[in-house]
Amino acid sequence: MGNQVILIKHPLIQHKLTLMRKAETSTAKFRFLLKEISMLLAYEVTRDLQLKCELIQTPLAPMNAPVLASDKKLVIISIQRAGQGILDGMLELIPSARVGHIGLYRDPKTLIPVEYYFKVPHDINKRDVVIVDPMLATGNSAVAAVERLKSTNPQSIKFVCLLAAPEGIEHFTQIHPDVPIYTAAIDEKLDEHGYIIPGLGDAGDRLFGTK
Repeated sequence: MGNQVILIKHPLIQHKLTLMRKAETSTAKFRFLLKEISMLLAYEVTRDLQLKCELIQTPLAPMNAPVLASDKKLVIISIQRAGQGILDGMLELIPSARVGHIGLYRDPKTLIPVEYYFKVPHDINKRDVVIVDPMLATGNSAVAAVERLKSTNPQSIKFVCLLAAPEGIEHFTQIHPDVPIYTAAIDEKLDEHGYIIPGLGDAGDRLFGTK
């Protein structure tokens, strides 16, 4: 995998992901689990955030204490629609982060992503970007999203997903070797329809209760 793919094997993430995979898991439970996992993923993705010292007063004494130097410079970009589930969880942990949205849908015949919406902070060129989407399947949507974001010249880009397929990783890393991928699992393969196997089904449908 190299250094570009960071596989997050935390036991809590793996346990909750298994619950999400189960076909009998309800929409409400799926949504709740995705929010929980997203908060845990946020811990890993933000490990390299810079700190600075700030003079504070505790109940007993003054001290120079560490605080985030760049929490307000982080932008979380959700690939619609399923990315919203990860976005909500990460905002619980990082409420000061700015938010952007990229609307993409996958043409069912060609599997090529089609953009229908794009809205990001106006000063994104001064910010670090985390793009979120539950699945990295063919990689087409992720590649298109990163290409679109690169045109805005952000300080840095990371891509975060729950599941990735080997085909998607290969496609993504060939085109964007400079963008790290954070994922909770790398599954076996894609089926003939471009779905991850064994996967967890269509993340958007399970998140919103649609089919």
